[in-house]
Parts: sequence; C-alpha cells; structure tokens
Amino acid sequence: MSVLITNIGELVTNDPDADDLLGLRADAALVLDDGVVAWVGPATGVPAADEMVDAGGGAVLPGFVDSHSHLVFAGDRAQEFRARMAGERYAAGGIRTTVAATRAASDDALAANVERLVAEMRSQGTTTVEIKSGYGLTVADEARSLAVAGRFTDETTFLGAHVVPPEHDGDPAGYVDLVTGPMLAASAPHARWIDAFCETGAFDADQARAVLAAGAAVGLRGRLHANQLGPGPGVALAAELGLTAVDHCTYLTDADVAALRDSGTVATLLPGVEFSTRQPYPDARRLVDAGVRVALASDCNPGSSYTSSIPLCIALAVREMGLTPAEAVHAATAGGAAALGRADVGALVPGRRADVVLLDAPSHVHLAYRPGVPLVRQIWLRGES
Repeated sequence: MSVLITNIGELVTNDPDADDLLGLRADAALVLDDGVVAWVGPATGVPAADEMVDAGGGAVLPGFVDSHSHLVFAGDRAQEFRARMAGERYAAGGIRTTVAATRAASDDALAANVERLVAEMRSQGTTTVEIKSGYGLTVADEARSLAVAGRFTDETTFLGAHVVPPEHDGDPAGYVDLVTGPMLAASAPHARWIDAFCETGAFDADQARAVLAAGAAVGLRGRLHANQLGPGPGVALAAELGLTAVDHCTYLTDADVAALRDSGTVATLLPGVEFSTRQPYPDARRLVDAGVRVALASDCNPGSSYTSSIPLCIALAVREMGLTPAEAVHAATAGGAAALGRADVGALVPGRRADVVLLDAPSHVHLAYRPGVPLVRQIWLRGES
C-alpha cells in the first residue's frame, strides 16, 4: 500500500545533492511505496496514494541509524553506576560481571532482553540498529549471542575480542588464538562485522590487528573500539587498515584526526558513555572542522551507557560536543548509515528504504531543544507503520 505523508512542517531528506547539510524542504510531501521512498516534492500537486497521512506541521526525518550497540546481555550493573557516580573511576573490568550473567542466561532470556531494547529504540525513532556479541567470550556463547542478535537485525558484529575472560587470565595470546580460530569459525556465519576493543586493559594494537585480519580472511568487515579510556594506537590502526568505522574516539592526537580525515574512516561518537562515566566528551567540533565524517550512536550496554535513546545522544552532542543540531541529526542518520556501509538508509530520497520518523515538533532542532521529551509521533519501517 502506498502512503502519502503531507502537511509536513520540515522535511529532512539528507539529499547529498542539496545545498544544505540536511537537504531541508518546507511545505513538502513524501510518498512511500513498496518499502521505499517513491516520491519527494512540494505539498501541492502530489501524486495519488492508497493512504494519506496528515503530518500536522510536524517534522519528518529519516529513521535513526544506531551503528553501535551491545544488546545481547543479561544482568544489571546499577550498583557499578552508583559507585561510579560516587567518584570511582570507570574501567573495563565491569564487563566480566555481565559475561557471567550472560553465560548463565537462556537463549530465550537473552532474546527477550534484546526485543525489549529494540522496542525502546524503535519508539524513539531508531529504525536500523547494529548489535554486537562480546558478553559470552566462549565459542558457544559468542555464536549463540550472534544468533540471537540476528533475529532482530542484519547488522551483527562479532566482538569476541571484548576483554580477556577470567579463564584466560595471564594468557591473552592464547585467548586471541581462540578468538581467531574456533570462536571465529563458529561466529562468522552469524556476523557481518568483526570488532575488537583496542585499549589498555583489553587488547593491544598487534592483537587487534590479528583479530581484524582473521575476520577479513573469512569475509567479515572490520570496525574497532578505540581511544575511549585514553590515548592509544587504535584510531591510527583503524585508519591504516581503512576500516569502515572506529568508535569512541574520545582521546585523539592531531595525527589521529588527520589519519581519520585521510582514510575516510567514520568516527562514531558515543556520548551516552561520557554521560554515564563522567569522562570528557569527544571533541566532535574538532573532527567535523577537520573534515572527518562523524556518526552518533547509543553504545547501549549495561555498564557504560545504558541508554537506548538516540535523541538523548543528539542533545548531548549539541550541548557537550560542539555540534549544531543539523550536524547532530545528520550524524545520527546519514552518518550512522556511512558507519555501517549502507547506501539504502539514512536519507529520504527516491529509492532509499522508507524508514521514516514523524516528530510531534515542527523542526529537527527540537530533538536537542527539548531533551528527554518523547517527540516521536509515528514511525514507518520499510513503509509500514
């Protein structure tokens, strides 16, 4: 069934051929048909459609593309958050708490949690989500985590190289051998991407390089967690390898910024982490001004960023990271699509997937202007509401 959305107050198209960043159109209309955007144009002289929706002057924009999340987990780390807010410094060791709970959970329990979180995301305008493994850290648990994730998205990422699990304490090299051998073999059929946490306390550059090379050898595309907790080699490694995206990018040297610009690797920024950990926010203004492509994602996980809200991330990026509202919205839509290597989402132009968000607000600016307010009035996913 074709759908005409008319009486749109502001249409965000992200048309790459437009003169402005968001491809804004006023007094516009949109036709969705057969799961894609079929027509974009003025509200006068619109084509016929099977159904008409009056946007009531609300803003319409592409669905958010959340390119970094960790939804396959069990357990709760609220006490860790409470302690951190009392002044304790965040470190990656808390991941092991979630690993223990995830290993003990059934597939049905894990799937129910993912379903709950994806529904939260959808209600706030996210229509595409990437989901990582990384809380199983055994051959069987990583494979089943990805199989669960695959029930909800095609954008699944094998993150066996998240941290070294307790049973491999003192033998990180042996664990990397496991990740790049039997664990990868079991997980690759369920994954599109491979990732590693290149950070002090997790994996060094040589180990991350080995993991990414092994993944590439079986057809998985690479991405990387890097430079979250302090300066390090991860961003430079991602740029050297020409990875699609490198995520966190909190602590960057001038050389890191130049490498990102020259490589075209997307810098995915995750402000929910800094909100939850009280670390410094990434300097998004510096990156954009240098010509680096930026994405915004939630990093939804139970330890360092337990939010499913891209609108919150947009508001934080504007308030704390130096982006304009237009830049933040672009980063959460077209930027997220670029971080996933997707040409079918993140824009509302003919031929793109009909993932559409209608706001109960006249402009995209309200996403930052009214933080914490549920502004999403209606969503179409592949043209269906």
